[in-house]
Amino acid sequence: FAGGCGAMYEIHIESEDFREKRTVQQHQMVNQALSEEIKAMHGLRIFTSTPRP
Repeated sequence: FAGGCGAMYEIHIESEDFREKRTVQQHQMVNQALSEEIKAMHGLRIFTSTPRP
């Protein structure tokens, strides 16, 4: 999405690994996995979910 001031991104990730984890823990997992890529971004919006049965 455009913020007008740099590289802004929005990602949606669905993973079984997120089950029974709090949202902050899910986002920490994503931040850790993308740590190198995030350095080049101005902003990042993260949306996480678990697969539906």
